[in-house]
Amino acid sequence: MFSTRLLMTCAAIGVGSGIIFTVAGFVNGIVAAAAPIVYGLAIGVYFLPGVIAQSLLRLPGVALITSLIAGLVGSAVNPAFIMRYLATGLAVGLLQEIPFALRRYHYWKPWVFYVAAAIMGTIFGGAVFIAVGMEHFVGWANLVYFGLFAVSPVLFTWLGRVIAAGINKTGVARGIQHEIDSRPRSSATKHAHTQPMSAA
Repeated sequence: MFSTRLLMTCAAIGVGSGIIFTVAGFVNGIVAAAAPIVYGLAIGVYFLPGVIAQSLLRLPGVALITSLIAGLVGSAVNPAFIMRYLATGLAVGLLQEIPFALRRYHYWKPWVFYVAAAIMGTIFGGAVFIAVGMEHFVGWANLVYFGLFAVSPVLFTWLGRVIAAGINKTGVARGIQHEIDSRPRSSATKHAHTQPMSAA
């Protein structure tokens, strides 16, 4: 199902993202201690590997593969948090697969990425919000804390798509990536959707 070239592309994205994971892990600890109200901004970094892979390749399973590889790289550098990295990679990768699986991996328009990111961020934010307790902050601070969990994945989704568009220009994914819209349709209409990807 997965060619060697495809797996190598996913591995390269995963390793690069794993290094970012490692740096983010240390930064997140500092932010959580010094300015916990903006901690939600950091969650978006974990969406990068999946977004880059999906935007570039548009194939089933690539978000999960790259996220798990990124988690493995992060845990190799910081083994004390191996379960955290792997669990986060698995959870985010699986969530990123769902909206495209619902369309049988035939539809990869930009709006799906952004809507899915906002929903997934809200789910993560809700889980953390419940874990720390609503009394952790008061008044408007609760809204800021929770809201940033929804905003951050959208911002990093945009960044991931920009990175993917840059990689796409090198031609590295030529021949292994699928169309943006491959739903059954007349050949003329289908041709209109066979276009270079954009970061929008």
